Amino acid sequence: MTTINPIETRPLKPLFLSYLFPAMIGMLLMSVNILVDGIFVSHGVGPTALAGVNIAVPIFSILLSISLWIGMGGATLYSISLGEGNKQRAHQLFTLAFTTMLVVVLTIIGFLALNLKDISYIFGASDDTYPYVQEYLHVILLFGVFYTIENLLSIFIRNDGNPKLAMLGLITTSVLNIILNYIFIFVLDYGVTGCALATAIATIIGTAVLCLHFFRPQSELKFVSSFFNKTDLRKIFAIGLPSFIVEASVAVIIILYNVTFLHYLGANGVTAYAMVNYIHTVLLTIFLGIGMALQPLVSYHHGARLLERLTALLKIGLATAFILGLTTALIAMLFPSQLMALFGDSSFEIRHMATQGFVHFAIGYVFLGINMVLAEFFQSIEKIRLATTIMLLRSIILFIPTLILLPKVFGSQAIWWTFPVAEGITALLIYGYIKKNPRIIASSGDA
Repeated sequence: MTTINPIETRPLKPLFLSYLFPAMIGMLLMSVNILVDGIFVSHGVGPTALAGVNIAVPIFSILLSISLWIGMGGATLYSISLGEGNKQRAHQLFTLAFTTMLVVVLTIIGFLALNLKDISYIFGASDDTYPYVQEYLHVILLFGVFYTIENLLSIFIRNDGNPKLAMLGLITTSVLNIILNYIFIFVLDYGVTGCALATAIATIIGTAVLCLHFFRPQSELKFVSSFFNKTDLRKIFAIGLPSFIVEASVAVIIILYNVTFLHYLGANGVTAYAMVNYIHTVLLTIFLGIGMALQPLVSYHHGARLLERLTALLKIGLATAFILGLTTALIAMLFPSQLMALFGDSSFEIRHMATQGFVHFAIGYVFLGINMVLAEFFQSIEKIRLATTIMLLRSIILFIPTLILLPKVFGSQAIWWTFPVAEGITALLIYGYIKKNPRIIASSGDA
């Protein structure tokens, strides 16, 4: 006798909320780790060190992007398999995703470690900031594999019906990171190295917490010896591509912003952007959390062919994203100086530049959530081309020409408008496409 999974019958709003809050809190805390690093470094080491750590963030993001790429691709197929009732394939997909990620991440870490100086200067380091970049990344690269394991496990654990443990693991990492940052920077005076050590140690312990899921009786996360399948591997990389673009584009965007601010506003502009970017990194992951909550539910319902509930889930996700985006934009525009004050004793010129810029920048959050939810939804139902197009539009295709043209036409302050303009045009284009193709949401297959 087949047992019906409660996901198929539980009312959708409480079901979505049971995934939403753990996912948002977990993603928020993951990003808070980066914010905490910035706050402690700015107060305990200085603004040049803060700029150095900000330059290192894109390299850190590369590792996260790989774990998201393989993790989201594998977890989407994993939940679809569970929805279809094929547990054996689910076990094989988990093992394949985990093993593939380890091989790819260790290869990238080796390459980065061997070419650290050249890559750092490409990413915007100068003779002043490179020592801090080097100091931070030596530790981060050494322990980077644990950061990616933690992220991949949290994704799969959420897809295996245990979003609270996924959140608990990330809470553990975040709380320990704050405590250890204080000890290593202010008590032991380890500087930027202490900041990196705090992140590494906290991540290892957080990963250990996540491993408790394997002892859960109802866990379907199992390693199997026979798992390699070329078709599944291609599907993992194809389905996970939009998630990779999200995180990898963060690195590209930071680099392009750094170069543009340096050209128009000098070193002070780069530091002002670093302050805004730390806040933005936190806010971005909150919106990612909505997609993370939606993905396991959408993929399962897609596998089980429950199309009415699937459409209702999308409407709930879009409403949540719009409300959160509007609220975030209003808060950011009303209290920019208080947010920028988190970063300590920067000069009046830098803080004023960051405060004024963030008021314009924050308008983009109204559109960001909608774009992220739609991309995540289409990714979760295997419409990879459409999901990838959305991510490329907002992060590369529209962003780069907007970043080039706005300051040339309207002056240096228009750099801050790049984010809202790119996100707004993307949202309008998606709306127009769905209006012309209303069946795209309920249909199956790639698009």
